[in-house]
Amino acid sequence: MIKHINSHKSLILIIALLCSSMVFAQNGNKRKELETRRKEILREIQEINKLRSENKSKEKSELSQIEEYSYKISVLDNLIKITNQQANLINREINNNQKKITGLRDELRQLKEDYAAMVVKSYKSKNQHSRIMFLLSSNDFKQAYKRLQYIKQYANHQKEQGEAIKNKTLELQALNKDLLKQQEEKKVLVAENRSNQKSLQAERKLHEELMISIRKDFSKYTAQIRKKQREAERIDREIDKIISAAIANSNKGKASSTSSKSFSLTPEDKALASNFLSNKGKLPWPVDKKMYIKTRFGTQPSSIDRNVTIKSSGVRIAVPKGAKARSVFDGEVIAVFKTKNSSPGVIVRHGSYVTTYKNLSKIYVKQGDKVKTKQALGEVFTNTSNGETLLWFRISKGVAKENPANWIYKM
Repeated sequence: MIKHINSHKSLILIIALLCSSMVFAQNGNKRKELETRRKEILREIQEINKLRSENKSKEKSELSQIEEYSYKISVLDNLIKITNQQANLINREINNNQKKITGLRDELRQLKEDYAAMVVKSYKSKNQHSRIMFLLSSNDFKQAYKRLQYIKQYANHQKEQGEAIKNKTLELQALNKDLLKQQEEKKVLVAENRSNQKSLQAERKLHEELMISIRKDFSKYTAQIRKKQREAERIDREIDKIISAAIANSNKGKASSTSSKSFSLTPEDKALASNFLSNKGKLPWPVDKKMYIKTRFGTQPSSIDRNVTIKSSGVRIAVPKGAKARSVFDGEVIAVFKTKNSSPGVIVRHGSYVTTYKNLSKIYVKQGDKVKTKQALGEVFTNTSNGETLLWFRISKGVAKENPANWIYKM
């Protein structure tokens, strides 16, 4: 019965340890994930600050400045959120470790008390004469053998208890060491968050000061936003026309209609499209230098007037002056284009998929060229008045727009 109870206790202890190990592993993975994301955001903030510093002497429009402040605020908000999550996770680990340490101390105290009692008992019957008499007083050989086994087991148990005390002591020392490390990590994160909070307050102050000026003539700026949106939509339509013409050209003489929205694919095109799709989420960035996303894909409220929505069919990527646009995958240049009031661009076909790179100052390729992954297509245009160097990048299947963040690695 006693043996059954002990076995049951051991089973419960093993299950508890396994659960504890699983939680610890999950927390470890979560911490790594958060730390990776935190470092990415810190790098992004460094790039924002660097580009700001380079263009400090340039005079920017209020719209451009508000976009910058709003973006920096959102990035800092995200960083603070992630840092708080890290601190909370470490705090939970600290609490768990403190509970483990308390439990281990209790176990160690009990082990030492048991061991002390065992030593006293052993001392009282340690002389060889007592042991011999204990054996000789046996009723028969079987009982004498059992008593000899008991003496050996008792000695082994005493040794095991000594080892258990040693192991528990080492485990306790390791936990205390981990606890000190975790407390130090938490201290660093808390200090970093205070610094980030100050930066956030400074950005919000600059944002609000500029918004006070903008609100004096709010309708003018709202009109500018709407005008920029109409211009972006016009350029989108022109790009769609170019792609639609390429689709119609690929369907000439084929059974499919020339009004089809998808390319007629050769076996080679099918293989290329399949490879492109299989690399979803792993494609390289469409620029060769460090960068950050200034405008993301999809419908979003304007940073000035929340009632005005901005629809973006691609992403705008802020890069250093002299950055090169590069192909994100093997393909064929189906157009080098220039729209009204806009810098030139390049369209590359990857089987049934298309990538567009707009706002270039120099073009390195021509229509019909076969290009490789990461091959330079041109230099990104730099606006001399405000110093901004922005690449407009789009991915589509035919003319159906896709979110580049789902395709580009860590976008």
